[in-house]
Amino acid sequence: MKTRDFYFELPEELIAQTPLQDRSSSRLMLLDKDTGEVEHSVFSRLPEYLRAGDCLVMNDSRVLPARLIGRRATGGAVEVLLLTDLGGGMWECLTRPGRKTPVGTELYFGDGELSGEVVEAVSDGNKRIRFRCEGIFLEVLERLGRVPLPPYIKAELQDPERYQTVYARNPGSAAAPTAGLHFTPQLLDELRTKGVELLYVTLHVGLGTFRPVKEEEITDHEMHAEFCRIPPETAERLNAAKREGRRIVSVGTTSCRTLEAAADEAGFLRPFAEWVNIFIYPGYRFKCVDALITNFHLPESTLIMLVSALAGREHVLEAYRTAVEHRYRFFSFGDAMFIRSRTPEEANGAG
Repeated sequence: MKTRDFYFELPEELIAQTPLQDRSSSRLMLLDKDTGEVEHSVFSRLPEYLRAGDCLVMNDSRVLPARLIGRRATGGAVEVLLLTDLGGGMWECLTRPGRKTPVGTELYFGDGELSGEVVEAVSDGNKRIRFRCEGIFLEVLERLGRVPLPPYIKAELQDPERYQTVYARNPGSAAAPTAGLHFTPQLLDELRTKGVELLYVTLHVGLGTFRPVKEEEITDHEMHAEFCRIPPETAERLNAAKREGRRIVSVGTTSCRTLEAAADEAGFLRPFAEWVNIFIYPGYRFKCVDALITNFHLPESTLIMLVSALAGREHVLEAYRTAVEHRYRFFSFGDAMFIRSRTPEEANGAG
């Protein structure tokens, strides 16, 4: 299968630059994964499309304020993007200008509250930096760092919390699990009242999420690794749902990758805390996930390939053409899609 098989025309003006004032007022496209039928709604109506007993699985990772602006010991400006926590104050980072941060370069941030030394150059031009600070590193980072936004968002974000889900609690991501940005506390309460079970996993999103697929054959693409975790209680409750035939609905491709990486052939899960680089594309047999809530993704990306694996490439590309025609908003701050299969009662308009 070719990368170009997942291309579609996207007008640049449909790339959402800012979040909506009300998170849940984004549009929601309903896509029947079996028939390709499309309906149009709004996200605040999501409880109407879920059933009592459904398990809604969300990624509770929190985006780090991982972009640091500082200076080199020589006085020149430097920008550092934290990528991976290697432990002991060591991080793998992207530095700009990279050629002016060789091994041995001393870096300073704020009024010297945080400093670091480039100790190693690694692949892709990244650097390993050992940081030093007084106090707790993550607390210092919260004061000095900025939330990194995807490269296709050019507008300044007025409120950094709008690039966090309302249930984010485990710091570690370089980018938001954006399907979750549509939820509000009120909407989560409505879902609980309906009898939907809300469960959480953690996947710390890496910048590899935005790395384009450059290979002609998609099977030649190497996925980036991300750390994910499934707590024992979440695994136990999802396994109970699986035994009882209840639906498992993933919020976002990150939750989906976590569940599928941890599932056995029968779809049952174990407590899980590992680095994974699962690549899901058409032909993949889903073991755990039954339905998916997701945003609209980049052409030729691994994310549209995952969505196509669940709903079929032709159905997805036709749905995307419909989204462009109806002026849906795309990418991180854009609108959402719910990929589902309907019961006969639902197909006949009973809910």
